[in-house]
Amino acid sequence: MFDGNGQYEPEDMLYLTQLDDLNLLMIEQPFRTDDFYYHHQLKKQTITPISLDETIKSGHDAFQAIELEACDHINVKLGRVGGYQEALQIHRFAKVANMPLWCGGMLETGIGRAHNVALASLEQFTLPGDLSESSRYWEEDIIEKPFTVKDGKVSVPSKPGIGVAVNEKLLNKRTIREFTHTF
Repeated sequence: MFDGNGQYEPEDMLYLTQLDDLNLLMIEQPFRTDDFYYHHQLKKQTITPISLDETIKSGHDAFQAIELEACDHINVKLGRVGGYQEALQIHRFAKVANMPLWCGGMLETGIGRAHNVALASLEQFTLPGDLSESSRYWEEDIIEKPFTVKDGKVSVPSKPGIGVAVNEKLLNKRTIREFTHTF
């Protein structure tokens, strides 16, 4: 895949269409985050699927992208879209449109990774996501059993809640400051 990170301009359309020769899984976010039009134009001119990332900040954005045919798939990041409610709405829109999704990650600890793994287990999440091992980013993760990848897959935790236990001792060791908020 190729991630444009929104750095390309309409004048680069010809160069982007030449990426078809590379047989990529996708071109991710080639144009600005607010530009549905040029993503749609590129989608019409290329055989390489277009994936939107930073453009999708809500269910409404996903709806527009799907309706305007601005992409072939969407990268859903829980933190960027505002949590599960919006992510589930995006999933519903994608299901109706039969659009593949993938779960993007950033530098989550095992707690955030558990949320991503749960999201990525939904049926429209059919593309490989950013669900790497905890050790890729952290020398020590703050969950008892860090995530690992086996045969290219991450197991979905089956325990209640987010399915992971916090390593309280390590969390306390890494805590910089604490505060209590009362209502």
